Amino acid sequence: MTEWKARRFWKEATIRPAESAAGWEVALDGKPVRTPGKLPLILPTQALAQAIADEWNAQDELIRPDRMPLTRAANSAIEKVQPQFHAVAQMLADYGGTDLLCYRADQPDMLARQQAEGWDPLIDWAATELRAPLTLTHGVIPVPQDRAALLQLHAEVAALDAFGLTALHDLVTLPGSLVLGLAVIRGRLDAQAAHDLSRIDEEYQAQQWGRDSEADEAAENRRAAMLSAERFWHLSRQH
Repeated sequence: MTEWKARRFWKEATIRPAESAAGWEVALDGKPVRTPGKLPLILPTQALAQAIADEWNAQDELIRPDRMPLTRAANSAIEKVQPQFHAVAQMLADYGGTDLLCYRADQPDMLARQQAEGWDPLIDWAATELRAPLTLTHGVIPVPQDRAALLQLHAEVAALDAFGLTALHDLVTLPGSLVLGLAVIRGRLDAQAAHDLSRIDEEYQAQQWGRDSEADEAAENRRAAMLSAERFWHLSRQH
């Protein structure tokens, strides 16, 4: 049996100011787009609405949701993140307690040096710019972090709106670092650099023992998702 696939049913996707709430909406041949759960797809900025309309216009005869990352992210912001905002914010803030950048190798020397060179500037940045000094350790045994620092990181996350929190989600969970995610949305570095910094250990191992095609493919998928999340963040801020 041939698997059923959704087909394009519209001629043109356009944008317009939303009537039911502040923001913008995407219309397919004049009919507003809704989320999969039938909620109004109200976007915070004209730039994000236009980018999502571009995704719909770029669809061929068969609809490819995998080529609509901004649409998927907006759906998630409305249907998943907003209704459980505080739980999502807490989950992301908790990454500060076990942040990747705090867990260092003591051997071999080259790996330890690469981690220090790549990660120390971000730890220093968190201490000064975020007012959240974090404790470093060697190995994988959890190290307790200062409660005041964790509360400060939580405040940074909780200050976002649902669209910002949606963008931050992939920027934190994929590299395993709240510091890296916050550094991206604050403009300290871009998502490509954050991805590269999160893979110092993996790249060192690949150089020593050879590359693995499946691991490389998984890493590329994470990189693409982080770049998309960064774009979603910027578009949701452009008025």
